[in-house]
Amino acid sequence: MEEQKQNQLEIDLNHEIAQGTYANLAIIAHSSSEFIIDFVRLMPGVPKPEVKSRIIMTPENTKRLMLALQDNIRKYEQDNGLIRIPQETPAAPSGPLFPIDLEPKGQA
Repeated sequence: MEEQKQNQLEIDLNHEIAQGTYANLAIIAHSSSEFIIDFVRLMPGVPKPEVKSRIIMTPENTKRLMLALQDNIRKYEQDNGLIRIPQETPAAPSGPLFPIDLEPKGQA
């Protein structure tokens, strides 16, 4: 029990960060020593999307993140059903995996 307490991290989450930041696109680049993930918000009628957050990680931690995301998606889909991506086909993705049709639609 004592060893388990030593392995726990006490992480501070301030109020502003706890509110979160909405992004609907991630752009990923890498070098030999790091992965750079830019989280972008694309909005209808906004001509120039902005990067809302940039995260820079080591390759090892990026792979850990990928594995954690895969595990969480698996658990989510067990509870809530398959997450469908509209442009995805069962065999392979056949188009962009992010929203690109953001032109405002006129309605009367």
